[in-house]
Amino acid sequence: MKAPFSPYLTAIAPGLQELIRLLSGRYEYVSVLSTDSVGFHVTISQRSKSVSNETMTTERGTVVRVYKNGLYSEASFNRFDPAHPEQKAKEIGEELDRQFSLLEEAKVPVYETGVLDDEPETLLVEMETGRLPEDEDIGRLIENLSAVSDEGMKRGEHLLDCSASAQSTHISKLFLTKCRDLRQSYVYSEGSVVCTGSRDGRTEMGREGVSGRVGPELFDDLSHVLDEAFKDLNELLSAERVTPGEYDIITAPDVTGLIAHEAFGHGVEMDMFVKGRALGADYIGKRVGSDRVTMHEGALCAVDVTSYAFDDEGTPAGDVTEIENGILKTGICDALSALRLGGKPTGNGKRENFEHKVYTRMTNTLFDSGTDTLEAMIASVQHGYLLQGIASGMEDPKHWGIQCIIEKGYEILDGKLTGKVVAPVVMTGYVPDLLGSVSMVSADRGVFGTGGCGKGHKEWVKVADGGPYLKARGRLG
Repeated sequence: MKAPFSPYLTAIAPGLQELIRLLSGRYEYVSVLSTDSVGFHVTISQRSKSVSNETMTTERGTVVRVYKNGLYSEASFNRFDPAHPEQKAKEIGEELDRQFSLLEEAKVPVYETGVLDDEPETLLVEMETGRLPEDEDIGRLIENLSAVSDEGMKRGEHLLDCSASAQSTHISKLFLTKCRDLRQSYVYSEGSVVCTGSRDGRTEMGREGVSGRVGPELFDDLSHVLDEAFKDLNELLSAERVTPGEYDIITAPDVTGLIAHEAFGHGVEMDMFVKGRALGADYIGKRVGSDRVTMHEGALCAVDVTSYAFDDEGTPAGDVTEIENGILKTGICDALSALRLGGKPTGNGKRENFEHKVYTRMTNTLFDSGTDTLEAMIASVQHGYLLQGIASGMEDPKHWGIQCIIEKGYEILDGKLTGKVVAPVVMTGYVPDLLGSVSMVSADRGVFGTGGCGKGHKEWVKVADGGPYLKARGRLG
């Protein structure tokens, strides 16, 4: 079935169009982004039950962006009477003029920017889904998640708890200007199982997740997720510490995705170029990795939780080749940063919600596949580790340092897995050194979308990342 576009947004669209007409008498450019997103989040464990109709992306509200004399300003609201748009036009006009006056009085440097294009376009995209979160039988879902939790507790006496989580969101977005009317509707879902256990005075958590641009049908069978989470727990309970040093490493697709996100994710968000906060601006057209490194970014380069039709500025979704055979080709860009840099937006302008400003943000960030096999990669390693599972990551876009906290590593000795597991593993280094050492790339690829990403310490949005297995050199500790 197709995810139907929000009846609420359809009902208020004529009033919003009139609002734009009224404001256009005062401003050179006016756009409206209105969002109506509904969903649920359910988590069941042996000790608690949590049921909510909120996820990271549930919201209902509108933001208006205007342009006047080289400057942009915005105002947001969540109450709108489509029968009387003149009231909201008066209220917003007064607020926006107050903002412009404050900027003039402050006499602080500002980014003077040209006016955004407003080419005529009409679009309605209703993406395929199996079921809708607003129609889901939550009672039945609770029963299914409880059964997963109960089954997990049967796996061994060392189990302290087993939690199962499911969340699904139906997103509808309406973007309007004088000449444009863009509408999209899609559903994404994500689920996870976490097994907590203790053995010999040591307590660990094994986790596994699934995600996709699909409906709650994703949760109909989580048995394989439980199996992986339980396996993960047992490996962590017996894991040893890694001896710090530089090793040959093979990164599993989830760790490959973490590297993609941290190494050339934030580092090529071009709003950072505008502010002079990213080293990547100086490396366009230069080598940053080996010939085997090609990386894509965009809502169209994979199908997962952040694969939309257009971004929060009305820019069509893209598929950007950031790195091609080791050469940094370009970054990703929101519409205003593109104007300031003299380029074109890439469909990466995203808001945390309607009350937050747009930043350049990642969508799907992926290494391209190669031609090698995992078996050949393992056979080529004299002493090193196959790294799998992600905890967190961090980068410094200004100096290209990277830190990836990885769940575990499987030891490889003389071309074979020894069965020894080390955990946790912290991988650090300089991005061009790490990517420059990539010597083998597998033919398969994975995409993972169960997490979120902040801009600094805030501005959280959904992202997905991934890629194939990579062989490289890395510093582990």
